[in-house]
Amino acid sequence: MNIPADLKYAQSHEWARLADDGLVTIGISDHAQEALGDIVFLELPQVGRKVKAGEECAVVESVKAASDIYAPVSGEIVAVNQAAADAPESVNLDAYAAWLFKLKPDNAADLDGLLDAAAYQSTL
Repeated sequence: MNIPADLKYAQSHEWARLADDGLVTIGISDHAQEALGDIVFLELPQVGRKVKAGEECAVVESVKAASDIYAPVSGEIVAVNQAAADAPESVNLDAYAAWLFKLKPDNAADLDGLLDAAAYQSTL
């Protein structure tokens, strides 16, 4: 299972990457896409939406089930990955390249409250 060490993880299986521009890119982990099976639909959040940490903000549907995606930190949605929405199977191919949305965090230090790769691995 692929768990990149440079990312932070939520216990609900989202990953987060803080970029140099201060934005946080968010997707679902390799473990999550594997558990879901073949992903057939992504419902992404609206750009401009304000979200709180732990709030449902997107949905991923697979042939097995639908699963809510939660914001790992509070902030404003500033971009969505339309390419992933148009080709949801891309999340199965590479869960870390097929990000779902980007947000401008209210407080980037909130990322420190997420799990590192080793801690996330221990929850699986």
